[in-house]
Amino acid sequence: MTTKTEPRPVTLKSPEEIAAMRESGRLIAKTHQAMREAVRPGISTKELDTIAETVLRDHGAIPAFLNYQPHPDRPPYPATITACVNDELVHGIPHEDAILKEGDIISLDVGCFYNGWVGDAAFSMGVGEIAPAAQRILDITEQALQAAIEVSVLGNKISDVAKTTQKFASKNGYSVAREYTGHGVGQAMHEPPSVPNWWQGKKRRRNQHAWDDYDLQVGMTYAIEPMLIAGRNELVELDDGWTVVTKDGSLCCHTEHSIAITDGEPLILTLP
Repeated sequence: MTTKTEPRPVTLKSPEEIAAMRESGRLIAKTHQAMREAVRPGISTKELDTIAETVLRDHGAIPAFLNYQPHPDRPPYPATITACVNDELVHGIPHEDAILKEGDIISLDVGCFYNGWVGDAAFSMGVGEIAPAAQRILDITEQALQAAIEVSVLGNKISDVAKTTQKFASKNGYSVAREYTGHGVGQAMHEPPSVPNWWQGKKRRRNQHAWDDYDLQVGMTYAIEPMLIAGRNELVELDDGWTVVTKDGSLCCHTEHSIAITDGEPLILTLP
Protein backbone atom coordinates (compact mmCIF):
# COMPACT_ATOMS: atom_id res chain seq x y z
CA MET A 1 0.00 0.00 0.00
CA THR A 2 1.29 3.47 -0.85
CA THR A 3 0.44 6.76 0.79
CA LYS A 4 0.46 10.18 -0.80
CA THR A 5 3.21 12.45 0.46
CA GLU A 6 2.00 15.87 1.50
CA PRO A 7 3.77 18.86 -0.10
CA ARG A 8 6.44 20.45 2.07
CA PRO A 9 5.08 23.54 3.82
CA VAL A 10 5.94 26.96 2.45
CA THR A 11 7.09 29.62 4.91
CA LEU A 12 5.17 32.84 4.34
CA LYS A 13 7.06 36.03 5.10
CA SER A 14 5.72 39.09 6.90
CA PRO A 15 5.99 42.57 5.36
CA GLU A 16 8.93 43.27 7.69
CA GLU A 17 10.71 40.10 6.61
CA ILE A 18 10.13 40.88 2.95
CA ALA A 19 11.59 44.34 3.52
CA ALA A 20 14.71 42.69 4.95
CA MET A 21 14.90 40.38 1.93
CA ARG A 22 14.62 43.42 -0.31
CA GLU A 23 17.84 44.75 1.24
CA SER A 24 19.59 41.46 0.46
CA GLY A 25 18.24 41.69 -3.08
CA ARG A 26 19.53 45.22 -3.55
CA LEU A 27 22.99 44.02 -2.56
CA ILE A 28 22.80 41.26 -5.15
CA ALA A 29 21.83 43.87 -7.75
CA LYS A 30 24.85 45.97 -6.73
CA THR A 31 27.06 42.91 -7.16
CA HIS A 32 25.56 42.23 -10.58
CA GLN A 33 26.32 45.78 -11.66
CA ALA A 34 29.96 45.47 -10.60
CA MET A 35 30.33 42.27 -12.63
CA ARG A 36 28.51 43.70 -15.66
CA GLU A 37 30.94 46.60 -15.74
CA ALA A 38 33.90 44.20 -15.57
CA VAL A 39 32.82 41.72 -18.28
CA ARG A 40 35.06 42.15 -21.32
CA PRO A 41 37.29 40.05 -23.58
CA GLY A 42 40.41 38.99 -21.66
CA ILE A 43 38.98 38.87 -18.14
CA SER A 44 38.85 35.54 -16.33
CA THR A 45 35.81 34.15 -14.58
CA LYS A 46 37.95 33.93 -11.43
CA GLU A 47 38.45 37.71 -11.55
CA LEU A 48 34.68 38.15 -11.74
CA ASP A 49 34.33 35.89 -8.72
CA THR A 50 36.79 38.06 -6.77
CA ILE A 51 34.86 41.20 -7.71
CA ALA A 52 31.59 39.68 -6.48
CA GLU A 53 33.04 38.44 -3.19
CA THR A 54 34.63 41.83 -2.52
CA VAL A 55 31.33 43.68 -3.02
CA LEU A 56 29.43 41.30 -0.76
CA ARG A 57 31.95 41.24 2.06
CA ASP A 58 32.53 44.99 1.90
CA HIS A 59 28.80 45.39 2.63
CA GLY A 60 28.77 42.90 5.48
CA ALA A 61 27.21 40.00 3.55
CA ILE A 62 28.25 36.35 3.42
CA PRO A 63 28.50 34.58 0.04
CA ALA A 64 25.76 31.94 0.03
CA PHE A 65 27.27 29.67 -2.63
CA LEU A 66 30.78 29.42 -1.17
CA ASN A 67 31.28 26.00 0.46
CA TYR A 68 27.64 25.06 -0.21
CA GLN A 69 27.30 21.27 -0.12
CA PRO A 70 23.79 19.94 -0.83
CA HIS A 71 24.82 16.27 -0.60
CA PRO A 72 27.65 14.49 1.26
CA ASP A 73 28.77 12.82 -2.00
CA ARG A 74 29.20 16.18 -3.75
CA PRO A 75 32.24 18.41 -3.17
CA PRO A 76 31.57 21.78 -1.49
CA TYR A 77 31.10 24.55 -4.04
CA PRO A 78 34.42 26.45 -4.16
CA ALA A 79 33.42 29.96 -5.24
CA THR A 80 31.16 32.96 -4.62
CA ILE A 81 29.52 32.95 -8.05
CA THR A 82 28.69 30.49 -10.76
CA ALA A 83 30.04 31.50 -14.17
CA CYS A 84 28.75 29.68 -17.24
CA VAL A 85 30.02 30.36 -20.77
CA ASN A 86 28.28 29.40 -24.03
CA ASP A 87 27.26 25.71 -23.63
CA GLU A 88 27.58 25.73 -19.83
CA LEU A 89 24.10 25.99 -18.32
CA VAL A 90 24.48 26.20 -14.54
CA HIS A 91 26.94 25.77 -11.66
CA GLY A 92 30.05 26.62 -13.66
CA ILE A 93 33.07 27.02 -11.37
CA PRO A 94 35.16 30.17 -11.97
CA HIS A 95 38.79 29.57 -12.99
CA GLU A 96 41.83 31.73 -13.62
CA ASP A 97 42.35 30.06 -17.00
CA ALA A 98 38.71 30.53 -18.08
CA ILE A 99 39.30 33.68 -20.12
CA LEU A 100 36.35 35.38 -21.81
CA LYS A 101 36.65 36.15 -25.49
CA GLU A 102 34.80 38.29 -28.00
CA GLY A 103 31.50 36.70 -28.98
CA ASP A 104 30.99 34.59 -25.84
CA ILE A 105 27.86 34.77 -23.74
CA ILE A 106 28.16 34.38 -20.00
CA SER A 107 25.65 33.65 -17.25
CA LEU A 108 26.58 34.87 -13.76
CA ASP A 109 24.68 33.76 -10.66
CA VAL A 110 25.32 34.99 -7.11
CA GLY A 111 23.64 34.60 -3.74
CA CYS A 112 24.28 36.03 -0.30
CA PHE A 113 23.15 36.05 3.30
CA TYR A 114 22.62 39.58 4.58
CA ASN A 115 21.25 40.12 8.08
CA GLY A 116 20.07 36.53 8.00
CA TRP A 117 18.16 36.71 4.71
CA VAL A 118 18.99 35.34 1.28
CA GLY A 119 19.40 37.35 -1.90
CA ASP A 120 19.72 35.31 -5.10
CA ALA A 121 19.67 36.31 -8.78
CA ALA A 122 21.44 35.66 -12.07
CA PHE A 123 21.90 37.44 -15.39
CA SER A 124 23.36 36.67 -18.79
CA MET A 125 25.12 38.98 -21.23
CA GLY A 126 27.34 39.03 -24.28
CA VAL A 127 31.08 39.58 -24.27
CA GLY A 128 31.90 42.32 -26.74
CA GLU A 129 30.14 41.94 -30.09
CA ILE A 130 28.08 38.76 -30.30
CA ALA A 131 26.26 36.88 -33.07
CA PRO A 132 22.54 37.51 -33.69
CA ALA A 133 21.71 33.96 -32.54
CA ALA A 134 23.48 34.60 -29.25
CA GLN A 135 21.68 37.90 -28.75
CA ARG A 136 18.35 36.25 -29.49
CA ILE A 137 18.68 33.58 -26.81
CA LEU A 138 19.70 36.29 -24.31
CA ASP A 139 16.62 38.33 -25.21
CA ILE A 140 14.16 35.44 -25.18
CA THR A 141 15.43 34.11 -21.86
CA GLU A 142 14.99 37.53 -20.26
CA GLN A 143 11.50 37.82 -21.78
CA ALA A 144 10.62 34.37 -20.44
CA LEU A 145 11.63 35.54 -16.96
CA GLN A 146 9.43 38.62 -17.23
CA ALA A 147 6.49 36.54 -18.45
CA ALA A 148 6.87 34.15 -15.50
CA ILE A 149 7.06 37.07 -13.06
CA GLU A 150 3.87 38.58 -14.51
CA VAL A 151 1.81 35.44 -13.77
CA SER A 152 3.14 35.25 -10.19
CA VAL A 153 -0.07 36.69 -8.76
CA LEU A 154 -2.88 35.56 -6.48
CA GLY A 155 -5.26 33.14 -8.18
CA ASN A 156 -2.46 31.31 -9.96
CA LYS A 157 -0.33 28.33 -8.98
CA ILE A 158 3.32 27.38 -9.24
CA SER A 159 2.30 25.24 -12.22
CA ASP A 160 1.10 28.39 -14.02
CA VAL A 161 4.53 29.96 -13.56
CA ALA A 162 6.23 26.81 -14.88
CA LYS A 163 3.89 26.45 -17.86
CA THR A 164 4.41 30.09 -18.80
CA THR A 165 8.18 29.63 -19.01
CA GLN A 166 7.82 26.39 -20.97
CA LYS A 167 5.31 27.78 -23.49
CA PHE A 168 7.27 30.99 -24.03
CA ALA A 169 10.48 29.07 -24.68
CA SER A 170 8.79 26.56 -26.98
CA LYS A 171 7.00 29.11 -29.14
CA ASN A 172 10.35 30.83 -29.69
CA GLY A 173 12.14 27.63 -30.69
CA TYR A 174 14.00 26.80 -27.47
CA SER A 175 13.89 23.89 -25.07
CA VAL A 176 14.12 24.25 -21.28
CA ALA A 177 16.20 22.48 -18.66
CA ARG A 178 14.04 19.97 -16.81
CA GLU A 179 16.45 18.76 -14.13
CA TYR A 180 17.07 22.18 -12.56
CA THR A 181 14.53 24.59 -11.13
CA GLY A 182 13.93 27.82 -9.34
CA HIS A 183 13.20 27.55 -5.63
CA GLY A 184 11.87 29.24 -2.55
CA VAL A 185 14.17 31.69 -0.77
CA GLY A 186 14.16 33.10 2.73
CA GLN A 187 16.47 32.33 5.62
CA ALA A 188 17.73 29.29 3.69
CA MET A 189 19.04 29.36 0.15
CA HIS A 190 16.67 26.63 -1.02
CA GLU A 191 13.18 26.40 0.46
CA PRO A 192 9.86 25.11 -0.87
CA PRO A 193 8.43 25.55 -3.39
CA SER A 194 10.43 24.27 -6.36
CA VAL A 195 9.70 26.45 -9.40
CA PRO A 196 10.31 24.37 -12.56
CA ASN A 197 10.67 25.71 -16.08
CA TRP A 198 8.14 23.13 -17.34
CA TRP A 199 5.20 21.19 -15.98
CA GLN A 200 4.50 17.49 -16.28
CA GLY A 201 1.16 16.46 -17.70
CA LYS A 202 -1.39 14.32 -15.89
CA LYS A 203 0.07 11.23 -17.54
CA ARG A 204 3.69 11.23 -16.47
CA ARG A 205 6.30 9.02 -18.02
CA ARG A 206 7.78 6.32 -15.86
CA ASN A 207 10.26 7.71 -13.29
CA GLN A 208 9.40 11.27 -14.32
CA HIS A 209 9.52 13.67 -11.40
CA ALA A 210 6.25 15.14 -10.15
CA TRP A 211 6.64 18.63 -8.74
CA ASP A 212 4.47 19.73 -5.84
CA ASP A 213 1.98 22.39 -6.88
CA TYR A 214 0.99 25.29 -4.63
CA ASP A 215 -1.57 28.06 -4.75
CA LEU A 216 0.25 31.38 -4.71
CA GLN A 217 -0.22 33.20 -1.40
CA VAL A 218 0.76 36.60 -0.06
CA GLY A 219 4.17 36.27 1.59
CA MET A 220 5.53 33.51 -0.66
CA THR A 221 9.08 34.31 -1.80
CA TYR A 222 10.81 32.38 -4.54
CA ALA A 223 13.40 32.58 -7.30
CA ILE A 224 12.33 32.10 -10.93
CA GLU A 225 15.15 30.77 -13.12
CA PRO A 226 14.45 30.30 -16.84
CA MET A 227 17.13 28.07 -18.39
CA LEU A 228 16.77 28.01 -22.17
CA ILE A 229 18.67 25.79 -24.58
CA ALA A 230 19.09 26.30 -28.32
CA GLY A 231 19.33 22.55 -28.92
CA ARG A 232 18.05 19.47 -27.12
CA ASN A 233 17.34 19.58 -23.39
CA GLU A 234 19.92 16.92 -22.64
CA LEU A 235 22.54 17.87 -20.06
CA VAL A 236 25.78 16.44 -18.72
CA GLU A 237 27.50 17.15 -15.40
CA LEU A 238 31.27 17.47 -15.69
CA ASP A 239 33.84 15.67 -13.57
CA ASP A 240 34.23 18.66 -11.24
CA GLY A 241 30.92 17.59 -9.71
CA TRP A 242 29.20 20.90 -10.45
CA THR A 243 29.41 22.33 -13.97
CA VAL A 244 26.45 21.35 -16.18
CA VAL A 245 26.75 21.60 -19.97
CA THR A 246 24.49 20.84 -22.91
CA LYS A 247 25.14 17.36 -24.26
CA ASP A 248 25.04 18.51 -27.88
CA GLY A 249 27.21 21.59 -27.24
CA SER A 250 24.39 23.98 -28.05
CA LEU A 251 24.19 27.50 -26.71
CA CYS A 252 22.19 28.02 -23.52
CA CYS A 253 21.20 30.85 -21.22
CA HIS A 254 20.12 31.34 -17.59
CA THR A 255 18.58 34.32 -15.82
CA GLU A 256 16.91 34.75 -12.43
CA HIS A 257 15.09 37.09 -10.08
CA SER A 258 13.79 36.49 -6.58
CA ILE A 259 10.26 37.77 -6.02
CA ALA A 260 7.60 38.10 -3.31
CA ILE A 261 3.89 37.47 -3.82
CA THR A 262 1.75 40.43 -2.72
CA ASP A 263 -1.95 41.23 -2.90
CA GLY A 264 -1.19 43.07 -6.13
CA GLU A 265 1.70 42.86 -8.57
CA PRO A 266 4.68 40.65 -7.65
CA LEU A 267 7.55 42.45 -5.91
CA ILE A 268 10.94 41.83 -7.53
CA LEU A 269 13.34 41.58 -4.60
CA THR A 270 16.59 41.64 -6.58
CA LEU A 271 16.32 44.93 -8.43
CA PRO A 272 18.57 47.91 -7.49
